[in-house]
Amino acid sequence: MNTTPASTSSTPATVAQLEEEGDVAADYLEGLLDIADIDGDLALDVRSGRAYVTVENDDAASLRLLSNPDTVQALQELTRIAVQTKTGRFSRLILDIGGSRDARQQQLEKLVDRAIERIEDGASQASLPAMSSYERKLVHDIVSERGFVSESYGEGSDRHTVISRG
Repeated sequence: MNTTPASTSSTPATVAQLEEEGDVAADYLEGLLDIADIDGDLALDVRSGRAYVTVENDDAASLRLLSNPDTVQALQELTRIAVQTKTGRFSRLILDIGGSRDARQQQLEKLVDRAIERIEDGASQASLPAMSSYERKLVHDIVSERGFVSESYGEGSDRHTVISRG
C-alpha cells in the first residue's frame, strides 16, 4: 500500500494514475456487487482528467436500486475514499451505474431550462439547488450552451449555481 499522504494539490493526475484509480475502484465495486449478489459488468475509461467507472447490466432491473442518483452519489463517495486509501491521492472519480449519469444530465438540462424560462419571464437571475462539483460543472456547460452565464456561490454542501443573462 502506498503510504504517501493524501494530496489535495491542483496538480493534475497522469493518465497512468487515473487508470490506477479506475482499477482500484473496479476492485472495490466488484467486492460490493459480490456482497450484494448483484451482477454487473464494469467498464473503465479516462476522460477530461477523471477516471470513469461504469457498471452495466443487460437486465436494467438488476441495477435499478443502485442507479438511484442518491445511491450513485453515496457509492461514488465510498469508492473515492477506497481509491484514496489505496493510492494516497485525492480522487475525482466518476461512477455511473445503469445509465444514471445520462439520466441526471437530462434532469439537469430540464432544471436549467426551467431556470432560463424564469429569466426570460423577467427574473434577473435564477438560483439552482446545491449540488456536487461534478453536477455544477455539467450545469455550467449546459448554461453556456444555452447562451447564458452561471456562477457558483456558497461553501461545501451549500454550494449552488446562479444563472443570469450575463
